[in-house]
Amino acid sequence: MGSLSDIYSHLPESMDDLPPPPNEAAVEEADYRARHWVSPLKGPLTPGSEAHKHALAEMFRETFNPYRPSVINWPKLDPETLKRVTSLPIWDIAVQTEGKARLRMAAYANLVTDPDMKDAISRNAWEENRHKEVLSKMVAAYDIPMAPEPPYVEPKDVEWAYLVTGFSECVDSFFAFGMFELAKRSGYFPPELTDTFEPIMQEECRHILLFANWLAWNRAVMPWWRRPYFELKVLAVWAFLGYERLSLVRTVDDEGHVHTQDNNFTVTGTKEVTNIQINLPDFMQLCLDEDDRRFSGYDPRLLRPTTTPAIARVIRDVGRCWEFASGVFKANRKTAS
Repeated sequence: MGSLSDIYSHLPESMDDLPPPPNEAAVEEADYRARHWVSPLKGPLTPGSEAHKHALAEMFRETFNPYRPSVINWPKLDPETLKRVTSLPIWDIAVQTEGKARLRMAAYANLVTDPDMKDAISRNAWEENRHKEVLSKMVAAYDIPMAPEPPYVEPKDVEWAYLVTGFSECVDSFFAFGMFELAKRSGYFPPELTDTFEPIMQEECRHILLFANWLAWNRAVMPWWRRPYFELKVLAVWAFLGYERLSLVRTVDDEGHVHTQDNNFTVTGTKEVTNIQINLPDFMQLCLDEDDRRFSGYDPRLLRPTTTPAIARVIRDVGRCWEFASGVFKANRKTAS
């Protein structure tokens, strides 16, 4: 596949090799730039056009944040909070997911011949690796027991692996936005900890913005005879993700302890990260609001992921209709008695 330094568009292998910020103002400016970007090009950005492709690559390059997320002096946690953090059933799968995402995106970037797309996807791979580094350092800082990491093997079907990673991030990030906001509101975790993961959340927003626009661009420039097979592959990916999220993964560490990984934690794990009571329709609305907020700073001519928000709206509306109908039924029953 070639050296990672080549694939990462000359970014350093480790985030520790990035230059330190000159001052706090530079950190704040970089954080702002990472969240706000509008192309200077006039007119529509039609997928498949040179304007759309260049704008997408420029967006991803110019919103790169060299300072955050970064390694921090991890705050000392009281015993109750430490137990809360270490007991979350997500750390194994989180570290491994970022490791696989880095490899899959680097492998796909290595196949891409278009310079703009190659640069954007390779930078995406580098950022996934930075997420893994942050998570790994946190796990070490709090002595979180982990199952052994499996070997990261370059996928045989690189396009399939890239599609699985891209669509998976679109689903997981959408619900993670809402869950993360709940965790911040509840104060369940120290602000220093949530502040560290805040830029990771925003980078995930950039990642799925890139994927959604890559998908539209790829469809637009694809030869017509490849399109049916590609669309069948996309449907197969969605079926695979649906099956995957209904399953639990169990692994055993070196000391014989069983680790249960919930592939659907971003939807089912709200009680683990907050003491705020929230029903399913309201959680769906929160995810929609956070999704809109995180995307709001980017050029509106760039496409946004639509499938997961559409599903969330259906769940929200059906849930609210059910609550209304149940309320009417209970009121009538009470009146009748």
